[in-house]
Amino acid sequence: MSSEEQVVLLADDGSAVGVADKATVHTESTPLHLAFSCHLFDDDGRILVTRRALTKVAWPGVWTNSFCGHPAPGEDMEQAVHRRAEHELGARLDAVELALPDFRYRAVDAAGIVENEVCPVYRATIVGDVRPRPDEVSEWLWVDPEALDRAVEATPWAFSPWLTLQLPLLSRLSQRRAL
Repeated sequence: MSSEEQVVLLADDGSAVGVADKATVHTESTPLHLAFSCHLFDDDGRILVTRRALTKVAWPGVWTNSFCGHPAPGEDMEQAVHRRAEHELGARLDAVELALPDFRYRAVDAAGIVENEVCPVYRATIVGDVRPRPDEVSEWLWVDPEALDRAVEATPWAFSPWLTLQLPLLSRLSQRRAL
């Protein structure tokens, strides 16, 4: 993580109030800031889950969504999603869709590090293969979405809190679309 990477700080109403060095933001008193999550699907309808590298500051070693990130100040969110997919997974995306525009959460990991984010959630399909960076991702799997739902329900402690909160919302959204 570069100490030059900036995150957008937010007021409680979600309006931008400043920027901060990403390297200094994730602490025991993380300020509210802007982020995003993305869930990648392949041509067979499987979802990519990744295990966070053990060197990550927050939630090291837990299984999570395909990838996450923070838009740079002034950066278009969809551009940030594409940038982060390339950086973290070596992946190119197709059909990027905003699925949960108002997702927001706050969670504290076992070491006391806080995530405090307004975090729109995206779905996308992948073009080609993934080539994850080892400093970002230690393992990855393509899984059936229903199997992932069952795994998260049975062992939520093994997954990131944002994934455990996002999956039911995404499932409900998919069910409504199927009607």
